[in-house]
Formats: sequence, C-alpha cells, structure tokens
Amino acid sequence: MGPAEGPTPVMVAAVGREDVPVTFDGIGTVMPYAAVTVRAQVEGRILEIAFREGEEVEAGAVLARVDPASYKAIWDQAVARREQNEAELRNARIDLDRYVRLAQSEAGSRQQADAQRAVVAKLEAQIKIDQATIDSARINLDNTTIRAPIAGRTGIRAVDVGTLVRNGDPGGIVSVAQIHPISVSFTLPQQQLTALLAAQGRGEVPVEVIGGEKRTVLDRGRVEVIDNTVDTTTGTVKVRATLPNAETKLWPGQFVDVRVLIDTLKGVTVVPSVAVQRGPEGAFVWVLAAEDKVQRRVVTVARQDETRAVIESGASAGETVITTGFTRLTDGAKVKPTAAAAQPAANPATEPAEATAGGTQPASAPASAATERRPGSGMGSGMGPGGEGRRRPEGGGPGPRGGGPPPGGGPPPGGGPGAGGGPGPGGRP
Repeated sequence: MGPAEGPTPVMVAAVGREDVPVTFDGIGTVMPYAAVTVRAQVEGRILEIAFREGEEVEAGAVLARVDPASYKAIWDQAVARREQNEAELRNARIDLDRYVRLAQSEAGSRQQADAQRAVVAKLEAQIKIDQATIDSARINLDNTTIRAPIAGRTGIRAVDVGTLVRNGDPGGIVSVAQIHPISVSFTLPQQQLTALLAAQGRGEVPVEVIGGEKRTVLDRGRVEVIDNTVDTTTGTVKVRATLPNAETKLWPGQFVDVRVLIDTLKGVTVVPSVAVQRGPEGAFVWVLAAEDKVQRRVVTVARQDETRAVIESGASAGETVITTGFTRLTDGAKVKPTAAAAQPAANPATEPAEATAGGTQPASAPASAATERRPGSGMGSGMGPGGEGRRRPEGGGPGPRGGGPPPGGGPPPGGGPGAGGGPGPGGRP
C-alpha cells in the first residue's frame, strides 16, 4: 500500500471536559436484609398450614397451628388450682381475723393466732406460684399458633399438615426472608479502604448493583457498614450495602457486580477509551492536526474505564483524537476523518495496533477503502460495486461469479477478474 492509495479513513472524536465519577468495583452476593427459619416452640401435630409458599407475609401473620388440646388442658388445670388456693386463702384470712380477736380478749392463745398468720402467708405465696404456672401454660398455648417473626417472603415449607413437630427441629417449618429492602455483601481490596472510609466520613456512599444480560443497573442504594477487620488471608475488607429493591430485581444468593461511588472529578479532560493506545513509551493518542494530518502524542492517563479515559496531560479539550483506523497511521500521515457515532466506545483490545500480514484493513474502515483492484492477482470475487452476483461478460470460465476456471480446468487468462467484478487485464480469450 503506497501513498497513491490516498488518505487513510479514520473515525475521530473530540477531546472533552466532563465531571467523571471515581468508582470502586467489586463482585458481591445478594443477601436478605433479615432472614429467619421459623421453628415450632412446642411439640405437637400440625393442624393447619396458613400460608402459601413464596408469598409475602407481614410480621405476626399466622403461618401454622399445632394441636393445642394438651396445652389447653394444662392451662385449665393451672387456673383451677389457683382458684382452689384462692378459696383456701379467703377462709384462712377469716380464721386469722377471728383468732386475733380472741387473743386480744384473752379468750384464745396468741400462738394459735400466729400459726394462722403463717398459714395465710403460705397460701398467698402459693397463689403467686399458681399465677406463674398459669403464665407458663398460657405461653405454651399461644405458641401452638406459629407466627411470622418478621415481614418477608416465605420459602418452601418443610412440613405438611399432620407432621409431628418438636421444639428445636433443625429443618424448621419454613424460612422467611426480608427482601424489601435487601442487602449486598461484597469485598474491596485493602488499598481502597482509606478512600472508602474518607467517602463515608463525608456522608452516604452511593452504590450501584449491575447485572443481567445487558449489564444494566439493577438498583441503587448506599453503603450500610464496613467490616471492622481486614481479612488477612485475602487482603480484602467486607462491605455491606442496603438497597430498596422496589422492583424485586435482586434475589438472595444472586451474584452481582457492585460499583461504589467514592468521589467525582470535576471538569477533567476525557477522551474515548478506544483512543488510548499502548506502546513502549506508555499510553499515547493520535491527535488530528492541521490539514487532516495526525500526530502521535504521549499522554498521562489518570483513570480509565470501558468508555472513557481521564487525561492528566498530553491532550487538551477541543482537540480531536483518532478512535478507529490506527493500522496505517504514522506521524504526519494524512487521513480522511469521519466523526464517530454517539455510542459507547468499544474495547480498545479489539482494535489492531499494527497491520497484519497481507495489509488487512481495520474492521471499521469503509468498504471502498478495503476493496482494492489488483490486476492479475487471481483474488477476484466477481462482486464489484453495484454488481453483486453478476456473471462475467466474457472470459474467465463458466463460474457463476466469473471466478471459476475456463473449460479444461486451467486458470483464466491473465489470472482471473479484478476486485471490481470484471475480467482483469489479459482476461479475454
């Protein structure tokens, strides 16, 4: 490829000045804000399951009922015993009053009055014991109705109607997970801890959770807590964020990407990430100069993500940089610039840094620049501009696109058609 081929087609973009957020990225696991396994606190047979699996329940909602008959009997027995002792206490107080009057009139002994006073005190204490027994029986009777301790979504139940449950069964009855709001637990390297703590000292630290096939923001929340120790095995610190999860896009156990907004760089110089190339001297960009000529310029990159790079030095706002078509660029080369479309920049790794064998054009170069006429090369396709699928008018054999051999199996005279779809020089029989 020589100078006669004309300027190299390239895509360009302007160097801008923007506010750029400083973010830390991590991989996290979605967790319930609160989660409990509901277990029976009494032993008995399940009479009723009062919830549907997977439904939202409020705190205190009835989930199941255990057969209360035996616990009701114990409660009734305790109540009856208290009433019996209360009746004895009333009679003992009457006797005490009588013995006191007799002792005062010296018609009775003081010892008998003191003994009756002790009987009254004993029965009063027994009444307190009876009340405690009643309270305990009432608790057990109430526990036969199993309620949700928190608001949340129920899981798959572990028991059915008729199942005998006991206090402390490991499987429980059902789990309840609070997912509105919801938590995300993730880790960050210890090198980022200082900046994270400084951001938390300034106020709430925003968090974005990214996921799904299209890598979109699923929800936004804030950092709730930073763990008080760094994991010495991995050199990371655990962080937990809280998100409202209003649209229920997050689910416990889900793996997500987490982006923490630490700070915002105000009015910095930015270029598309694809414009930044790497060489022996470090990062550089191709700058469009006067007369559509390019200059190779070394730059200092402060930060870079998938779409844009923050330039500390080497490029200024208002200049224009090359974003696609680096293959044939050299210092001072003339180019044919085309403004890049307003879309997210591609990964710079997909842009070849130098020409491949045979002078392959960049994937983004215009079709007219990639199609070259090579007389006598034998590489014609029979598909020139405006002539897709057109037969050769003469010569070149019977191939449907003018590229096949002539009768007899030999090559077409002159090496076959050119890239434009017609016969090459010397192609007539």
